[in-house]
Amino acid sequence: MPRAYSVDLRERALQAVASGRSVAEVASLFGVGRKTRYRWRTQQATTGSLQPRQSTGRPRRLTAPQEAALVAQVEADPDLTLAELCATTPVTVSSTTMGRL
Repeated sequence: MPRAYSVDLRERALQAVASGRSVAEVASLFGVGRKTRYRWRTQQATTGSLQPRQSTGRPRRLTAPQEAALVAQVEADPDLTLAELCATTPVTVSSTTMGRL
């Protein structure tokens, strides 16, 4: 998942538009999309803050130690199928999730 833009960058982009630069120019200058700049302005107007919002993605199914154990298991026996790997995890995961891991 990509990281959020810093609050400093958000502030500088909004200040650049407020000082008279066009939205397209600011977007190019700071390397952000025009819609992103509009979202920041709306967020600042509604919440009063430019802090990045919480990610809406799902939490990971396996913890870091569980993933490390899974990697070790695959290295030890690389011929296991996804279904066999799913059966060995302490948490129920689909073969699609296992394939992503």
